[in-house]
Amino acid sequence: MATPFSHKPTLKHCKIYQMLKAQNRARHSSFHTPGHKQRGFDITELAYSDNLANPTGCIAQAEKDIATILHAHKSFILTGGSTAGVLAMLKVASEKGVKKLAIQKNAHKSVFEGCALFHITPVLFHVKQEWQNAIENADGVLITSPSYYGEIPPLQAVRTLCDKQNKLFFIDGAHGGHLHFDERLHASAYADLWVDGVHKSLPALTQGAVVSAKTEELALLLKNAVDTFRTTSPSYPIMASVEYAIKYPRNEKLENLVKAFTQNNERVTLNEDWTKLVARFGKNAQTAFEELLALGVYAEFCDGENILFYLSPATSQRAFSRLCKLLKCLFAKYPYVALERIPAPLVLQKDGATEWIDLDSAVGKICAKECGMFPPCTPLFQKGEVICNEKIALLKSAVNTFGLQKKQILVFKDE
Repeated sequence: MATPFSHKPTLKHCKIYQMLKAQNRARHSSFHTPGHKQRGFDITELAYSDNLANPTGCIAQAEKDIATILHAHKSFILTGGSTAGVLAMLKVASEKGVKKLAIQKNAHKSVFEGCALFHITPVLFHVKQEWQNAIENADGVLITSPSYYGEIPPLQAVRTLCDKQNKLFFIDGAHGGHLHFDERLHASAYADLWVDGVHKSLPALTQGAVVSAKTEELALLLKNAVDTFRTTSPSYPIMASVEYAIKYPRNEKLENLVKAFTQNNERVTLNEDWTKLVARFGKNAQTAFEELLALGVYAEFCDGENILFYLSPATSQRAFSRLCKLLKCLFAKYPYVALERIPAPLVLQKDGATEWIDLDSAVGKICAKECGMFPPCTPLFQKGEVICNEKIALLKSAVNTFGLQKKQILVFKDE
């Protein structure tokens, strides 16, 4: 099985990995969990392995190092992905008296689920135009940065407004774990609490993430919140990979190659985050996406107009070179044909009798449950939104979805 632990200079500074490596060489008869009874890195809390719930040894040292790198007062390793961090932040928000929270309309579904769990009312906004009014009408703000397309919101302006109005600022950086290389872009320069989704853009195992606090007061609240959502049987390989990934070196050579490629190709967009490559195909996007699949090339997702490719400092130059050649061929084969986007109206209906109906029968109905493509796990239809044919077509073409049931969508019954 392939592992992310390939950069030996980094491994020398990884406390959890070095503990696991040392103990893997010692005599070890397993009469403890896990039940596979195999020696190796996948262990439980033992006399030598420390304890994520109350670390005092190698895990404590790793979290201290991570906090230093991320410019946090305290950082907590997560083995349940960014979702666990988002829920922990929202628990802190609730305990700090947040009743209404300004949230982007394209936030991850865990944000909406967390708000429902803690009875926080979302004040929705588009980040480019409505954020100021939304924050003024809320008790705090939670922003996704970077976006799924590599866009960085106006974080400094949001921070300034929050300071003026004494409001908390949270950042879901599920796709921005690598941005600590650039303090101008990283959440730590602006947020009170933030999540780094380490496994999405750094060489960590899936579900590896970190949630951090800027101050001692918030760190104490966050510790209790993290304990609520964090498993009592955390994966040691995931923990070790999180520390390794945060300490992994920057790959400036690859960054420069990516930027050079996008500068010479008008159909490739690169926003502030260099790891999110947006290839524009318009109406031909799904066809190009399927052709790549047939070649064994798996993009992050296709949104019906663009194909998103996610890179990381661990992406090989050889793999990126091959992608560039394939994209050039596809651009020549499939000319860009623009799609006409028609915004769907949002109505006020939030309650009432509901029913599951086929996607083909849903156009014109009112959506009763957030749903969308998986990834990116942002609602394509909000609850209360009028269902349009264009988005139904996207759901039907998506390989994976959320919020649907047996290819049916939940709608409010006609009155």
